[in-house]
Amino acid sequence: MKADRLPRNLVEAICYFSDPDRAFAYVVRMRWADGPVICPRCDHDQTSFIASRRIWRCGGCKKQFSLKVGTIFEDSPLGWDKWLPAIWLIANSKNSVSSHEMARSLGVTQKSAWFMLHRIREAMKAGSFQKMTGTTEVDDTFIGGLAKNMHHKVRKERIHGTGGMDKLVVQGARNRDSGTVVAEVIPTESARVIQRNICRWLEDGSTLYTDTHKSYNGIESRGYALKQVNHSAGEYVCGDVHTNGIENFWSLLKRSIKGTQIHVHGAHLQRYVNERTFAYNERSASDLGRMTAAMTGVSGRRLTWAALTADTKTYGRPAIWQPSFDALEFL
Repeated sequence: MKADRLPRNLVEAICYFSDPDRAFAYVVRMRWADGPVICPRCDHDQTSFIASRRIWRCGGCKKQFSLKVGTIFEDSPLGWDKWLPAIWLIANSKNSVSSHEMARSLGVTQKSAWFMLHRIREAMKAGSFQKMTGTTEVDDTFIGGLAKNMHHKVRKERIHGTGGMDKLVVQGARNRDSGTVVAEVIPTESARVIQRNICRWLEDGSTLYTDTHKSYNGIESRGYALKQVNHSAGEYVCGDVHTNGIENFWSLLKRSIKGTQIHVHGAHLQRYVNERTFAYNERSASDLGRMTAAMTGVSGRRLTWAALTADTKTYGRPAIWQPSFDALEFL
């Protein structure tokens, strides 16, 4: 492989990023592709590079900073020869990557691999979102284990067994025109939450394809053309009206959780959803293209170990599912 050519597959990526100089230069290009090096502390653009230590000194706040400061890599002792192949692996995985698999591949501990993967998933989170227009399929699904597969003591506490009992709800939308998907873990299937997200995701006047769940009742008053299929009556397609596209995404999401991750804590579910949403929306890109797309989100999204583990320690529906904004704000 030529030294000036970017890698096109995993073998080339490992060779390319094993060179410290090339890996460093690649991350610099990805982080500050549009202009000069910007100080992550004060946003000053007058900086000087100290080549002997591979750090910069800011002319504004007079402080020094490394390439990792202000990114998902901050405070990580692992080198670019670990981080960049890890991003390549997860960005191009068809069915996600487990922390044990990543640990074996990179030669790190499972704990380190698990932390790395969650930081990378944070980078995969969509930034600015442009509202969908045209025809869009909207649906929701339940994520969680079946009571019949659990210990009998736990099963007794879950009288209803299957369905949505003690499961988490993920709502999603797939635009027919662009083929893109947006998905979010929601606290409940109530009409307020469901319709709030529809108003956030879709432009007024869009055509909405859904099932006949009661949460969609009244959405026409918000300027949407609603067309539905009655799943309870055995109807799944009525002409062009169906939700098969978004349901295909649900199958891909659940395949990664059931087949690769095995156990997903509810506090971290949104990051796993972000990962599969990223993979779906970048499905037409090349391996290098997906790597580049993942790298564009590394800045400004630091995730510390304390913050990551605090979610699991304090996890509970009343606290963790508090909406980031008032669920009634659109009413």
